[in-house]
Amino acid sequence: MAAGSNAPTASEYIVHHLTHLNSSGEAQKNIVDFSIINWDTLFWSVSMACLTAFLLYRAARRVTPGVPGRFVGAIESVIEFVHEQARSIVRGDISYIAPLGLTVFIWVFLMNCMDFIPVDLPSFLLHLTGLDRSIHYQRVVPTADLNGTLGMSLIVLFASLYYGIKIKHPGGFVHELFTAPFGKHILLAPFNFALQLIEYAAKTISLGMRLFGNMYAGELVFLLIALLGATATWWGFGLHFATGFVWAVFHILIVTLQAFIFMMLTLVYIGQAHEGH
Repeated sequence: MAAGSNAPTASEYIVHHLTHLNSSGEAQKNIVDFSIINWDTLFWSVSMACLTAFLLYRAARRVTPGVPGRFVGAIESVIEFVHEQARSIVRGDISYIAPLGLTVFIWVFLMNCMDFIPVDLPSFLLHLTGLDRSIHYQRVVPTADLNGTLGMSLIVLFASLYYGIKIKHPGGFVHELFTAPFGKHILLAPFNFALQLIEYAAKTISLGMRLFGNMYAGELVFLLIALLGATATWWGFGLHFATGFVWAVFHILIVTLQAFIFMMLTLVYIGQAHEGH
């Protein structure tokens, strides 16, 4: 964008790119507002979920006897890796848990990879199509939205509660809530129950916050690198290319590692539901 009186400042540029397309039509003012829906987070997370299902479906359809192709071989390697992790962590039937871990890993990885899209590309495409008149904001990284990551962590919480009740039966599950970790004495029951609630809450919040924090920081770094190109100087363009390339290469490790951590913690929390105190 050419420099001029209408050009945004650096802070305005960053704030604009960190604002969601939501149901209110403007930037969210309150930290917590359950009446607002971030449409961009929903759209891109569902799109990546559909892409995950499509890739796994295509791999399943292309499986044949003999040596697999590179695409099928790559998917099979990921499946075997996740299956081994699930088998080593969960003490029980993993016929449903391993596919859950596989889906979580690929889905989160694809959502994280949206961070590699140039920060100004969505705005540029919206401008070309004329949609920028109605769509003023667009964030394409669902895992950089705390609503998205906490939503996924809540699903993991419900899954762990489901397996806890299924494995230990309702009576055993409730009994454990009031007897662990301090013991079965009636006077300790309130303290046991309070700690159990704190443990479930801490695991859920930390699971969502960890993924959000890393991806939000990565998105912010890309925005800061993009500002170097706006200096319209040779050193600005040089640093923009050099730092952008280095950070993009390093970010490949981050997006993969965060997907792996989220998948592993999902398996760990569900595995804990299979174990008694």
